[in-house]
Amino acid sequence: MKIAVVGTGYVGLVTGTCFAETGNHVICVDIDKSKVDKLSAGQITIYEPGLEKLFLRNQKEGRLHFTTSLKDAVKDAQIIFLALPTPPGENGSADLKYILGVADDLGKIITDYKVIIDKSTVPVGTAAKVHAAIAKNTTVEFDIVSNPEFLREGVAVDDFMKPDRVVIGTESEKAKKILLDLYAPFVRQGNPIIFMDEKSAELTKYAANSFLATKITFMNEIAQLCERLGADVDMVRKGIGSDERIGKRFLFPGIGYGGSCFPKDVQALVQSANEIDYDFKILNAVMDVNEKQKLHLLPKIKAYFNNDLKGKKIALWGLAFKPNTDDIREAPALYIIEELLKEGAEVNAYDPEAMGNVKAILGNTITFSERQYEALADADVLVIATEWSEFRTPDFEKIISFLKNKVIFDGRNLFDLKFMEEMGFHYVSVGRRTVLPQTPKGA
Repeated sequence: MKIAVVGTGYVGLVTGTCFAETGNHVICVDIDKSKVDKLSAGQITIYEPGLEKLFLRNQKEGRLHFTTSLKDAVKDAQIIFLALPTPPGENGSADLKYILGVADDLGKIITDYKVIIDKSTVPVGTAAKVHAAIAKNTTVEFDIVSNPEFLREGVAVDDFMKPDRVVIGTESEKAKKILLDLYAPFVRQGNPIIFMDEKSAELTKYAANSFLATKITFMNEIAQLCERLGADVDMVRKGIGSDERIGKRFLFPGIGYGGSCFPKDVQALVQSANEIDYDFKILNAVMDVNEKQKLHLLPKIKAYFNNDLKGKKIALWGLAFKPNTDDIREAPALYIIEELLKEGAEVNAYDPEAMGNVKAILGNTITFSERQYEALADADVLVIATEWSEFRTPDFEKIISFLKNKVIFDGRNLFDLKFMEEMGFHYVSVGRRTVLPQTPKGA
């Protein structure tokens, strides 16, 4: 099939590349000429494991192209995906200006039947707005479909190529047949393609992300109780996660969720509820708890230094909101850094992929190290904010040799408490007891 993808951000680039991988001819369009030039030259613009290999292969095979011309991109396309940003407005609602702007342009240039698909996360009722924006400028037949993405950063290629389910919102039989053919290669193992109306599909995406955000937040609340009651959140997590009604995923406590989806989608769903005078109490609480959780470690760090962080050198491992991505949107690490700097501390950070993005925001207000152990040099303590695999089994002797003090504040519960006790660390994690250095016998 011939496909146009409007927008070459995270969703658009993954979508376009993966559809090309199954033999489709894909043209991706973006108004950012510098980005299009890089992509056309074979330079991938996001970090996502496994994506670059597919990207380069499909470019080489002539199935994946990039342009700044919307007209050229959609001229021969049977299917048009809208993968455009929907940033939160001042009141938290999703801003549809990019999607509706492109919809207005499409009405002026399409000359034959198209299936136009909202791939972006959009509020309920957006499909109708897109339809109206196109229809005012054309009499050509077209269908609007809601097809939300459920991609997890870090494993997006696998998620796209082997989806748990494909949700398609349309009541057009013509569009259904086209999309069944399009997605057939991705569901050969029998995972469902679920058809529903457009409004239900739009709400499904918000409901899914909000539920997962709630699950994470619930465990962070349980972690708060564990610290106060002397329980171990890891044991609680295992105890409830073995219940098949609950499941094991999204039960790991930490220093809050971040990224491009959960914060924005929870906020947007709350605002949608507000617009119809419904008080979504659970999600309001989720947002409140998550904001506080991002700084959960800060009072513990301050207490260790007797509430005086001036001149203290803090090593920070992890800047991305999660491992296997360079995405720093709403990353807890940024909130921690901001507060540490306010308190007069110095920060030396390391992250395998996200340092360039943070440096573009923070400049030289913190120091960046090219290697993880270099960040520890002459530091008073280590703070861990992202659970990159390389942080899970580090060389503890190196850590000890670089740090001034054997002190780690771990926002992702990477290490075993007994092991840290044996190593003689002062080790603070989330929802578990604080490990203190053992007093030598006879002391």
